Amino acid sequence: QVQLVESGGGSVQAGGSVRLSCAASGVTHSSYCMGWFRQAPGKEREGVAVISTIGTTRYADFVKGRFTISKDNAKNTLYLQMNSLKPEDTAMYYCAADEMYYAPRCLAAMSRGTDFDNWGQGTQVTVSS
Repeated sequence: QVQLVESGGGSVQAGGSVRLSCAASGVTHSSYCMGWFRQAPGKEREGVAVISTIGTTRYADFVKGRFTISKDNAKNTLYLQMNSLKPEDTAMYYCAADEMYYAPRCLAAMSRGTDFDNWGQGTQVTVSS
């Protein structure tokens, strides 16, 4: 059974940084695609970044150059380093995982959150101007 637990959210001023963590259990990193999604009030959920089984990554255009997704397989933890935060980054951030060994499929899945069957409870990030 896959369990994902996010942490690290909070309130920060514009221009600041936050690092989100997602502790994963029941995930085999050699076969699981993992990613971060976010949802702001009144808006649809959107993909932020994904990382494949071989470490390839894909980012949404609105975070390129500011956010970095990474994972520590030994610690079974996924990270999202968020720099140069903007008020429009305010949202609930969710960790997601699903068994997708084929890297291109994982990268494509960032556009389709429905490809992921396993989700964390979310962690709130609030950026003030």
